[in-house]
Amino acid sequence: MKQIQIIGVAGAGAMGRGIAQIAAQAGFQVRLFDTQPAVVASAREALAKTWDTLASKGKISPEKAQAAQTNLISAVSLSELADCDLVIEAIVERLDIKQQFFRELEAVVRPDCILASNTSSLSVTAIASVCAHPARVVGYHFFNPVPLMKVVEVIDGLRSDPAVGDVLMDLAHTMGHTPVRCKDMPGFIVNHAGRGLGPEGLKVVQESVTNFETVDAIMREQVGLKMGPFELMDLTGLDVSHPVMESIYRQFFDEPRFKPSPITTVRVAGGLLGRKTQRGYYEYVDGFKQTEPEAAPPVLDQPVKVWVSPVHGIGSTRATELLKTLGAKLQTGLQPDGDALIIVTPYGQDVSTAIVEQGLDPVRTVGLDTFNGFEQTRRRTVMVSPATGKDWVTRAHALLASDAIRVSVIDDSPGFVAQRIVAMIVNIACDIAQQDIATPADIDNAVKLGLGYPQGPLSLGDSLGAANIMEILKNIQAVTGDPRYRPSLWLQRRVQLGMSLLQKSS
Repeated sequence: MKQIQIIGVAGAGAMGRGIAQIAAQAGFQVRLFDTQPAVVASAREALAKTWDTLASKGKISPEKAQAAQTNLISAVSLSELADCDLVIEAIVERLDIKQQFFRELEAVVRPDCILASNTSSLSVTAIASVCAHPARVVGYHFFNPVPLMKVVEVIDGLRSDPAVGDVLMDLAHTMGHTPVRCKDMPGFIVNHAGRGLGPEGLKVVQESVTNFETVDAIMREQVGLKMGPFELMDLTGLDVSHPVMESIYRQFFDEPRFKPSPITTVRVAGGLLGRKTQRGYYEYVDGFKQTEPEAAPPVLDQPVKVWVSPVHGIGSTRATELLKTLGAKLQTGLQPDGDALIIVTPYGQDVSTAIVEQGLDPVRTVGLDTFNGFEQTRRRTVMVSPATGKDWVTRAHALLASDAIRVSVIDDSPGFVAQRIVAMIVNIACDIAQQDIATPADIDNAVKLGLGYPQGPLSLGDSLGAANIMEILKNIQAVTGDPRYRPSLWLQRRVQLGMSLLQKSS
């Protein structure tokens, strides 16, 4: 394939503007086109200010800022893209409009010009189907804001020439981004893998386990994500994320793992879209999220006698070690005394199921989530059944917050909050690998960079224990009967064979 020198960018909105910026900064000649010339002029003016700001802050040299401005040229008609080696389309996310644009574009450019779509959810194969030369059409999906989100998905349509994708992989490196390669499947990698966080967080809230703020706090402070699912949806905007949820669900023919929630349907109808409307799951004032301070935890007035169920080995051990450091009066033995707080540590079960299976007193029993350990966590989660007595909840809360670590008390939920969301994140990534949509390494890279997770989902599964993930999923499925929690065959086989989730074959 030939060298890329001149890049056309069609669409001067936020995405097109970002793509034009990194291409011009990398030294390419860029033709920026939009059907509205005023939008192109506005984009060029904004980019000039951006480059001046970057230069004033020492992020780039003044010479590079000036060169980038010189590299960016306005195209007032489609015919001005005729000499481009590559055209990246970043127009409205509608298949019919993209197809019509590619028909018109193909009549203008040279036969060897590469045509790329920045689509986030549409089939690259379907876009290319209207072209006389579909082999040169590929997906090139950047993330917003493009200069800061350092990952791009290179998507091979069914009729794409692999050599074309190879060129775009190299080009991404030149522009300072990390490319990941994938097949043309709904959601590609990042939006597909993202079905674990948002939809499962919504399901937790829909089941009245807890509220939006608590889910976000648990995922940040117990799991270590930068943002919880509702903070992320507010940042993206529900007008963007809700259609993606519906689209991927329908494109996979109503796959239960991806089932959307009516919560987002109602909120979109009410215009509660997130930061862009100053109100979503949170309210925003001058761009800052507004939250109520957490109430102070209860304080112990006397030592608490605690019996930890030994049924779940690793969880029982972690809970016992923590309680020792908190000064609890630990009772040993196979059965709890009549005046002891009972703590269970299930993986994937709810407290109610644990009570029944273990024959425990429902009034005195609470659950403690030990899955992520307690060494690094800044939050602990206590789970209660409908029968748990309020005074016992208060004792558990006070004891577990006695060292100033925050505690969230939630209602009964198979898999607490963190367990079920993390297990879904890992399981969906496993299924992407099982379908051979992308390599395990590219799945991890794409999700880590595209969603800001502290590590890729397959690496996360390995570090937490793939067998533990599968135990959680199987137990949630047993409690709920919901097929969304069935373990991926990729996960199941690697647990059976003692392999890493990142390992494709021996």
